[in-house]
Amino acid sequence: MLTTRERETIVVYHNDTHSGVAVRTAPINLRAFPAQRDLIDQAAAVQGKSRSDFMLEAACDRAQAVLLDQTYFVVDESAFRAVHELLDAPPAANPGLSRLLAVVPPWPTREP
Repeated sequence: MLTTRERETIVVYHNDTHSGVAVRTAPINLRAFPAQRDLIDQAAAVQGKSRSDFMLEAACDRAQAVLLDQTYFVVDESAFRAVHELLDAPPAANPGLSRLLAVVPPWPTREP
């Protein structure tokens, strides 16, 4: 598992000291089917990005989501109890939600 510092380092670019421009220096190579490449190229073009920029952003977004899902929180007993009380409490009244659920949809529905 990565430390916080290692995670922060992953998303920081290496700075070229001569020009002050961020330069990516770590190569990542992969093989794809032509249809996959074409799909990625189409999505990258829609966002005005290069294939590399699009793929790197998408891969980093997914990697961060996976790592965040693995985060382990340690809390003391009183905080743990407080969270459980909130989760076990009945939901608060929500008039807006009640109105929304009372609206009859314009499409046909099956009776329960």
